[in-house]
Amino acid sequence: MHCRALVSLLTTATLLLAACASQPTQAGAPTAHGVFNGNDLTWLRRDGFGVDSADVARYRKLGREGLLNAQLADRVPGSLPPQIAEAIHGFEATNTSMPQLLGDLYNAQQQAKALPAGPEKDAANKAWQQHGNELMQQARQAELLQAVYGPNQLKEQLVWFWLNHFSVYAPKGRIRWELADYQQEVIRAHALGKFRDLVMATLESPAMLEFLDNAQNAKGHVNENYARELMELHTLGVGSGYTQQDVQQLALILTGVGIAPMDGKPQHFDAKAAPLVVQHGLFQFNPNRHDFSDKVFLGQRIKGRGFDEVKQAVDIIVRQPACAQFISRQLAQYFVADNPPPALVARMAQTFRQTGGDIAAVLHTLLDSRELLTSGRQFMDPTRFVMSSVRLAYDGKPIANALPLVYWLDQLGEPLYGRITPDGWPLDGASWTGSGQLSTRFDIAAAIGNGNTQLFTPPGSKTRQAGFPMLTTRLYYDAIEPHLSAVTRDALAKANSQQEWNTFLLASPDFNYR
Repeated sequence: MHCRALVSLLTTATLLLAACASQPTQAGAPTAHGVFNGNDLTWLRRDGFGVDSADVARYRKLGREGLLNAQLADRVPGSLPPQIAEAIHGFEATNTSMPQLLGDLYNAQQQAKALPAGPEKDAANKAWQQHGNELMQQARQAELLQAVYGPNQLKEQLVWFWLNHFSVYAPKGRIRWELADYQQEVIRAHALGKFRDLVMATLESPAMLEFLDNAQNAKGHVNENYARELMELHTLGVGSGYTQQDVQQLALILTGVGIAPMDGKPQHFDAKAAPLVVQHGLFQFNPNRHDFSDKVFLGQRIKGRGFDEVKQAVDIIVRQPACAQFISRQLAQYFVADNPPPALVARMAQTFRQTGGDIAAVLHTLLDSRELLTSGRQFMDPTRFVMSSVRLAYDGKPIANALPLVYWLDQLGEPLYGRITPDGWPLDGASWTGSGQLSTRFDIAAAIGNGNTQLFTPPGSKTRQAGFPMLTTRLYYDAIEPHLSAVTRDALAKANSQQEWNTFLLASPDFNYR
């Protein structure tokens, strides 16, 4: 069948399924250990980036509640395959500290600056820019490898969610040198903890401070950008009741919150200011740059006294009912439905308030809910599609080259750290159902189905490993085949080869919806 005809067929099928997506599916209790039904498959596909044999085995062994509790406690049995762990730790971006990376960048920039105008200066500037691009690609690869092979698939999805929620744009400033630290020490380390701690970690992150310009926010030179987005995008949401005056007051509270200088010159603080300096790694609160006036923020008076103002302001924000509502709805939209059930969001928000913003507790309310299985099917965004395709196709087999994953997300319009605006990529499936998107997905499905991916060719090598994945495995027959729709079965029956069959499955509406 011609490629264009297939894309047209798949587009039609997708639109038909979209029309059915609002129809509730039948709820079902988790089955006994060892049994696997359609509700179990739906739950696992919502819980992680698709399924592989290890996921199904853990689910059968632990049961739904046991697996969920292990995930939320971050104690899921298993680890990264040794080859994948070695690849991640082999990247300069992940095995070099951020202060070292930024120090090397500063030295390279100073050396280039000292050169006279001409080809040598241009080459020096090009070299450090290219190095930044390499570090960015390494950070992207490291995160995508974690997403594919991490045994705690709920956490892997959640890490992507928070990276998108607290989005940063890699090409800006020095962010390329800061990405690996941001994803590992800021987001991943706090993904399942208290929401307040996650907000504070992002607030103290050089990547966030550079992206939203708070590193330039100082007394007499106030920059409101981060203050606005902290409330509008990160915590409270649009229309939650805060005013422009609250933005202005929060911006004053955030003056002096920035990054320690890299020039090696000593900083001078007088006897009054010195005790007020706060520094964690490269994060620095500089009292010389802070506005110490008293503020009124969200109706509460905050006495001017330094970094404690920031902590008090964040406490005030995360205790707002609007914060519980906004974060709960964002999570429900990502995990459940484009328009999540209000009753579920209300229960999640109640859990958020009762637990002081405990992310794991809120997720337990979500993933233990009836609505997770009864709110219709959800179209996968590009990251879920790519991660799920690779996980199903290779079923835990370590790849040698993660760059194709990076390039596929570029082609699908959802590159990691590639959103130039701070609002993150859309969470709703409707944003990803255009005809161009479906055509590109088919091309990627065909590349994976035919084995034409470079995934098993180490970077720089010209030797290609031949062969294509066999998706007709025990995993397929046990967990997937019994639950396929007639549309997908008919398409698979028309395949003329195993490669074509692989392609049809990965490009099918059943696979692209979950």
